[in-house]
Amino acid sequence: MATLTIRDESAAGRLLDEFPLEFPTERITVRELIRERIYQEVQDRERATQVRKAHSLVTPETIETVLNGCHREPPKPRAINWKRQVEVACDAFERNGFFILVDDRQAESLDDTVFVSRETTVSFVKLTPLVGG
Repeated sequence: MATLTIRDESAAGRLLDEFPLEFPTERITVRELIRERIYQEVQDRERATQVRKAHSLVTPETIETVLNGCHREPPKPRAINWKRQVEVACDAFERNGFFILVDDRQAESLDDTVFVSRETTVSFVKLTPLVGG
């Protein structure tokens, strides 16, 4: 497995988040990079929701139990369609909704090649539209 570092940055260059991402090969496209990043994000979110439920300190009070029934399951969070999210993200990339820097070089196409190594840093920079134009 080959690993690179993902960074989320503001348009001003402020680091918002940083994490490693693994790939089965050392050469990927920008499209594959976006796909894997979103897939991993959805998996992490689902795991976090399950852990929160398992370790919850909040329990229903007596009145809630009477009104709602004692064995009522809390509503399940809606599943995220990660494949649809990949389509949305790829479309946003092509419309300049965000840009990607691979080792400080801007990716221009979803078909651009990225070489994956421990030294590779990929920055996702989301652009904020200006009000009024």
